[in-house]
Amino acid sequence: MALKAFDPNAFIYNWSDEQHVPSEQNAETFRDCIREAFNLAPNDNYVYRAQCVTTLDVTQAAINGKRKNGLHDWYHDENRQDLIEPPSPAEIEAYISLFDPAVSLPKALNAFKANSKANTLRALISTHLSSRYHNSIKGLIPNKKERTHVNPYLSLWRYSCRELEWAGPLPTTADTKISHHMLPIFYHHFGCVVPSYTALYVIAKLAQPSKPSREPVKPILDIGSGNGYWAFMLRNFAVEGMKGLKVHAVDSGLSEYRVTWIKDTIKQDGVEFLRKYRDGEVVIDGGKGCVLLLVYPQATGGFTEKMLRAYRGDDVVVAGTQTGNGFTGFQNEMVDQWVEREMPEFKLTLRVPLPSFAAKDEALFVFKRK
Repeated sequence: MALKAFDPNAFIYNWSDEQHVPSEQNAETFRDCIREAFNLAPNDNYVYRAQCVTTLDVTQAAINGKRKNGLHDWYHDENRQDLIEPPSPAEIEAYISLFDPAVSLPKALNAFKANSKANTLRALISTHLSSRYHNSIKGLIPNKKERTHVNPYLSLWRYSCRELEWAGPLPTTADTKISHHMLPIFYHHFGCVVPSYTALYVIAKLAQPSKPSREPVKPILDIGSGNGYWAFMLRNFAVEGMKGLKVHAVDSGLSEYRVTWIKDTIKQDGVEFLRKYRDGEVVIDGGKGCVLLLVYPQATGGFTEKMLRAYRGDDVVVAGTQTGNGFTGFQNEMVDQWVEREMPEFKLTLRVPLPSFAAKDEALFVFKRK
């Protein structure tokens, strides 16, 4: 059951990295920070279900165990056998800094690789991330400038990287099928993947009309919206010179989340929504004139294929895995591989890394109809 008293606007307003993110300065545990931030009882024993089953107490015990029982064994050699030594604090911070709202991601990726010493874990990670980066459209990614952006999920993700000794994905990450007890907590409170500033900017940019003075902003169809964290962040995303965003969040309601970030999720099958949704003046005609957003689309049941084939608009954004490990999109291949083969009318125009939780390799994909 979701927390009935949860107020997302008040949560963001009261959020403090210094108070709600574990650190040496505040001497708080992850469990206590989650309890305080979400106003949970000290004896809270809610069962978090995702790929595994855990509670806050069990999760804190796993965190306290550090590397015991192979909990931090994220990195293996190219033969998928021998372990690579855990990253240094400097390597972890270098990876975290890629997703700072104040940096230009393309420039940061270049610097990340250029400043990597040969035969180090950072060199392997930077080579992998750079090899997957793709951008064929100008103006979609924000340039570097001073900016602040309140994003509690990103703040707690940074902490998880430091705590779990995670400095980014490798090609061998695709073979890692387990993660850490912290992940179900993140899933239930925030969602399956972190929306970085760059990701939110890209989606907002795609939604802007070609003639701002005459045309409205393009609606964003967040189908499979889960607990609504991405929809909430997009609705509150403000950039000078851009129009505010209109987001329709659609979800079947089959998955359970502890926290709900929006109250107006449309409980409906995604294909049915695209085909015949009407609400007053709002008519979704196959998604024409809209941006389709799929955040961590499930790989089972043909969900992703059904959505892509039913969509009649021009812009598709997918946030999910950039490996063929079957966590999102399709079970045996990456979403860009599938689109290239099955829907040649669409072209991959952007693929950029997203903040990836330990043992994950996430990216934002943008496809445009040719």
